[in-house]
Amino acid sequence: MLHYIKGIITETMPGMVCIENNGIGYEVHVPDGSAALLAGDGEQITLYTCMMVREDDISLYGFTDKESLAMFSLLQTVQGVGAKAAIAILSALPVRELKRAIAFEDAASIQKANGVGKKTAQRVVLELKDKVGTPEPLEGAPASVPAPKKGSNMEQAIQALMALGFSRTEAMASLAGVTDDSLTTQEYIKIALRNR
Repeated sequence: MLHYIKGIITETMPGMVCIENNGIGYEVHVPDGSAALLAGDGEQITLYTCMMVREDDISLYGFTDKESLAMFSLLQTVQGVGAKAAIAILSALPVRELKRAIAFEDAASIQKANGVGKKTAQRVVLELKDKVGTPEPLEGAPASVPAPKKGSNMEQAIQALMALGFSRTEAMASLAGVTDDSLTTQEYIKIALRNR
């Protein structure tokens, strides 16, 4: 098993880089937006890897940090999510945003990943919600994010914000730190729009 590869980038392709190490070129699948894809040919890079062995294929998946590698492995514990779906999800959402989407039950954001349908996105949320823990607050946002009760004014405001184009994650984040549960739905919406 390969834990990481450190070498020189010799070629970049869509969703893949070739890293040369000791005269051997390793093709490594990486998420879209990875720093490895942004690095130029000839640059040295370290990728933490996961090697997948199948009957007809051996593939390497690489990540510039251990947190992304851990999330890649965690995603594959979900029924119906293989390596390709996991890399597609990490291409659509960086780890921090993915954790927020899971914590806030925002399956719609996960569904934006190429080839990930509604049922798969919902399974990701359902099966990983207890495993990702409390997400880090967005930069400059208060740390506490209330969990709205069904039918509450806050939940109605979140539904209204989603109708306006917010994802559930964005709507929840825009109401972070609001602890007054006596506000009307309209007051929650006004606060969210100011915080956006």
